Amino acid sequence: MTPFTHHLFICGNCRAEGHPRGSCDPEGQGDLKNALTKRVLRPQVRANHAGCLDQCELEPVVVIYPQEIWYGGATLSYVDRIVEQTIIKDETITELQIKAEMLNTKGKGSSNDGPYHPSEGSSS
Repeated sequence: MTPFTHHLFICGNCRAEGHPRGSCDPEGQGDLKNALTKRVLRPQVRANHAGCLDQCELEPVVVIYPQEIWYGGATLSYVDRIVEQTIIKDETITELQIKAEMLNTKGKGSSNDGPYHPSEGSSS
């Protein structure tokens, strides 16, 4: 069996509306995971539902291995870009990438300019 070139884990944690930590899948329907699954290039790429990835304040969250790319705010509007830029072109979408110092901080990391890398006019 050939190893995956990309393995996407899409948080599907569903919490009650208004929960202070947010909810990656507020409707509980797996819409983001389903949209990514339809677009991925099988059998080299796999998209899986994940339980809580503990980055709730940056929801919805997608993590891509083996590249170790963490995306926050990855709404349905980003599905095409995630597939085309990250999966096909092997580029990181900087405005979605969660900064390393923000991971596992419950949204209270040390970054003074927000949780994501600033967009520099280029998404690579």
